[in-house]
Amino acid sequence: MKSGSRFLGVFDGLIDRLLCVLGAVLLSQGPEFMQQYLQRLGGHLNESQRQLVSYQDAANKVGLPLSKFIEQTEANPDAGVSHLGKVMSSAAHRSASLQAAHDALRNASPWARPFAFMRHVDVDIARNTWSAYKPAVPVTVEGLLYALFGMLLFLLIYHGAVKGPIRLYRGKPKPAPAG
Repeated sequence: MKSGSRFLGVFDGLIDRLLCVLGAVLLSQGPEFMQQYLQRLGGHLNESQRQLVSYQDAANKVGLPLSKFIEQTEANPDAGVSHLGKVMSSAAHRSASLQAAHDALRNASPWARPFAFMRHVDVDIARNTWSAYKPAVPVTVEGLLYALFGMLLFLLIYHGAVKGPIRLYRGKPKPAPAG
């Protein structure tokens, strides 16, 4: 019996260590993913701003602010011109949304960044980031903190959701045989 429990102790220690490494590696990738996402988001933002500048130039040529130019274009009875107004309006909203997401991520603290990311995530940009994602070894304080948090989280899950119920089950007295 003693050798069996010693074997389980060694096995348990191995699981602890593996979960520490797994938690550290997985969660330390969070800052790297958000960094790569932020780069892509910045590229989309730059392109949307470039597009808005061309709309602003057109509005300036007719002496109108962009918002009024968009309103007039949308209200045009010609279906094609009206549709162009909707395209410009959509581009302006998209640019504002991308700017808000970019600012929220850039200005968030390391602990608030995942929440800012979830609040402002653009699913298409995130999907494209993931498809081209390259894992990296984080050498920042933020990466280290995420790695430590990952270790603690995985150990907490293991000890609370796996080992805890096993201990409870083993600790229950066995029913006496009927007889």
